[in-house]
Amino acid sequence: MSEAVEAKGWGRLLRARPAELKPVLLAFAYFFCVLACYYVLRPVRDEMGIRSGVRNLPWLFTGTFVASLVIAPIYAALVGRLRRAVFIPSVYGFLTLNILAFWACLTFGFAVAQTAVVFFVWITVFSVFAVSVFWSFMADLFSSDQAKRLYPVIAAGGSLGGFAGSATVTGLAKVIGPANLLGVAAVLLALALACAMALERQAKTVSADKEPRDNTVGGRWGGPDKALGGGWLAGVATILRSPYLSAIAGWVFLLSTANTFSYYMQAQIISDAHLDTATRTQIFGAIDLATNILIPLVQLVVTGFLLKRVGVGVTLAIVAVVGVAGYLSLAIAPILAVIVGVQVAYRAGSLAISNPAREALWPVVARDEKYKAKNVVDNVVFRGGDVANAWIYNLLSATAGLGVSAIALIGAAVSAGWIALSLGLGRAQAKKVAAQTPAEGAA
Repeated sequence: MSEAVEAKGWGRLLRARPAELKPVLLAFAYFFCVLACYYVLRPVRDEMGIRSGVRNLPWLFTGTFVASLVIAPIYAALVGRLRRAVFIPSVYGFLTLNILAFWACLTFGFAVAQTAVVFFVWITVFSVFAVSVFWSFMADLFSSDQAKRLYPVIAAGGSLGGFAGSATVTGLAKVIGPANLLGVAAVLLALALACAMALERQAKTVSADKEPRDNTVGGRWGGPDKALGGGWLAGVATILRSPYLSAIAGWVFLLSTANTFSYYMQAQIISDAHLDTATRTQIFGAIDLATNILIPLVQLVVTGFLLKRVGVGVTLAIVAVVGVAGYLSLAIAPILAVIVGVQVAYRAGSLAISNPAREALWPVVARDEKYKAKNVVDNVVFRGGDVANAWIYNLLSATAGLGVSAIALIGAAVSAGWIALSLGLGRAQAKKVAAQTPAEGAA
């Protein structure tokens, strides 16, 4: 009886029904470890980017995009041929070995300069692939109704992981050295792998009872574990055929625009401040820390309420609204204090509110689209957007001679269009949910 009461108490806190409680806790821990790993690695990447020179950043982003193009067909081929229970451990196991290889190169002084460049490109690809695989898995397991209730809680696990990772860097960087932080990151990713495998075992337990349908709108959690088949271009073709998926791709491209422009403005303003390496790294760590303090609080208190009460579209639009306000602030005062405040507000709004809403767009699509099309959107479109927007920013700044204030006004105009697209996507998602609900009720 006490266990039942305890489960009911935890379920109420996590917005989870009894059968969902263990999967939600595993997903929470899984995402915690993934983002803790990333935030242990991230400050090193940011410092490497500035050290190589702000004008060289477009080439680093181009390298990232090329890497994404190379990896995307390999990813699609593996998804098409491997069951989920094999595919997901393979991805995280491979990434863990990559981290250990970087650790060995930096520790033993092998090709350090070249390793630094490869690491910048690799970690940017890693951040998208590791998170994209996670959310594809979640979209395969949970229905649209469950996503609205549970995704904010699951996403809060990632936010707390980000906080833990940032705090780890702050506390251990000078004690064990930057290279050994990679060892910490490898352990965290191995723990994420363990959580993923435990979650898969839970899904198998549910499927052994009764094979769940794809795209359910309510009821039980759990999803089929079958190879998807098809070629590596299937994701691209699916996006081109579907207005809904094309709109998601457009939304992600505008997300990349906002991220890239704000990253460049941050790099330019901090570079112009003529700070030393330690101070710059400290500023990056402070931005991460402040952001990761805000995110779980917002996710647990605000995001679930917004998704249930105002819907996916309005929740999606919040980051664009923050973008408009942030760019206008930078247009007026392009200084260090303002860019730090804008970055914290924008990243908190993006990660705490709009990201769970974006992931809630996917449970209503077919299963192959959750992996193949989502991978193309999250990797090729997002990283392609990074490259395009990096060169656009470079064109505006270096070629046209525009300063931060003028480019910020352009960013504000783009973000205004982003708001309209967000609201349109929300309406499309609601129609898909409504179309699926009668079939669910009749089953």
